Amino acid sequence: MKLVSWNVNGLRACMNKGFEKYFGESSADIFCIQETKLQQGQVDFNPEGYSSYWNYAEKKGYSGTAVFTRRRPLTVEFGMGGLFEDSEGRLITLEFEDFYLVNVYTPNSQRGLARLDYRLRWEEAFSSYLVSLDRKKPLVVCGDLNVAHNEIDLKNPDSNRNNAGFTEQERAAFSDLLSKGFTDSFRALYPDKTGAYTWWSYMFNARENNVGWRIDYFLVSDRLAGNIADALIYSDVYGSDHCPVGLILDI
Repeated sequence: MKLVSWNVNGLRACMNKGFEKYFGESSADIFCIQETKLQQGQVDFNPEGYSSYWNYAEKKGYSGTAVFTRRRPLTVEFGMGGLFEDSEGRLITLEFEDFYLVNVYTPNSQRGLARLDYRLRWEEAFSSYLVSLDRKKPLVVCGDLNVAHNEIDLKNPDSNRNNAGFTEQERAAFSDLLSKGFTDSFRALYPDKTGAYTWWSYMFNARENNVGWRIDYFLVSDRLAGNIADALIYSDVYGSDHCPVGLILDI
């Protein structure tokens, strides 16, 4: 099974930069997007052969997630089931017969860490939510988690220490989540690979020089780690300040 995840940083803009062509060429069984930045009815995208699920933010032009799947889910849930109020369209959970899929756009701590406290409350609730699902059946979690876990996951760790996405608190929260029974699929296969990034600033020719961060992930329950056939970063795909990431899973 092939899964793809992409923070499109505005789906309407990304569609003008080749999104539909890439979607078709990807041949993904499940395709997840984050930061759709739209409301219902603002885009006409209903790919043939896929069921589509959208979670819109209340605030216009902000956040939002969507999932397109060839496999029809048993259930679909939006948000964390009461553990955390989500008016920003950040979470969609699809239940399939043999696993849950969670598509997430984690809140950014923002410049000056203005939203760090909010982010850490989210992290606590999100961790509890995933653990509760994992008790029932294994998980595949994908999306923009807005954290570079270790120094290998960004080009300039020293100058970015304690900036949003690379604070000790955010990194510790990610480590804590993994310790509760989850595997970072890319690092499981490529523990020492450097220069593997999924987001680049639009400034200073960052992408051309590969000055980036790896903040987009596929996590799986530990008991699915042996089913990972490959974990991919499609850094040659443009259309957003993020690139897509992929997971090939034998399931």
